[in-house]
Amino acid sequence: MLSDHLRRYTRWLVEPIARALHRLGVTPNALTVIGFLLSLVNAWLLASGRLRLAGALILLFSALDAFDGALARVSGQATRFGAFLDSVLDRFSEGALFFGLLVYFALADNREGLYLTYIALLGSQLVSYTRARAEGLGLRCQEGWFTRVERILVLAAGLLLGLLQPVLWVLAILTNVTALQRMALVYRLTRSDSPGGTGTAGG
Repeated sequence: MLSDHLRRYTRWLVEPIARALHRLGVTPNALTVIGFLLSLVNAWLLASGRLRLAGALILLFSALDAFDGALARVSGQATRFGAFLDSVLDRFSEGALFFGLLVYFALADNREGLYLTYIALLGSQLVSYTRARAEGLGLRCQEGWFTRVERILVLAAGLLLGLLQPVLWVLAILTNVTALQRMALVYRLTRSDSPGGTGTAGG
C-alpha cells in the first residue's frame, strides 16, 4: 500500500522532529488533539468554499498524524489509550472534512456533490470499521487500495487542482471497494471456522 511506502520513506524526517517535540515537552496525545482541532479549521474552510486553501492545509495538517505515533515511539510514551484516541479522532477529523463538503454543496444546491460526499464518507468510515472489527476478532486486515493516507492525498489533490467532483467520484467508488476487499479477506480467513464461534453483533 502507498501508506506503507510513505511511512518507510518519511521516517528519516519524522523521527528527528518527533525527538525535538519530545524535548519541548509535547506529548503524543496533545499532538493528536491538536491535529483534530486543526481539522475543524479545514472543515470551516471547505464549508465556506475556500477549497484550494483547504487542500493545502489538509496536506500540512495531516502530517501531524505521522508525528504523534513517532513521538509516542521515540519518547517511550506509547499507550493503548493513545492508540485508541488517535484512531477515534482520525474518524472525527475525516468526518469533519466531509461535513464541510456537505455544507459547501448544500449551499451551492449541488445534489450530485451532496450524494457523492455522503457515499465517500460512508465508504471511508467502513474502511476503518472493517479493519477495526477484523482486528477485534484477532485477524490482520490491512488490505485494500484506499486507506486513510490515500484518501487524504486524493482529496487534497482534487481540491488543489480544482477537480473536487471527479475526485469525489473516485473516493465514493474506491472507498467502498476497499471495504468490500476487506470483507472478502475476512471471509477467506474465517470460512473454515466452525459455527458457534465468537461472532456477535453490536455497535
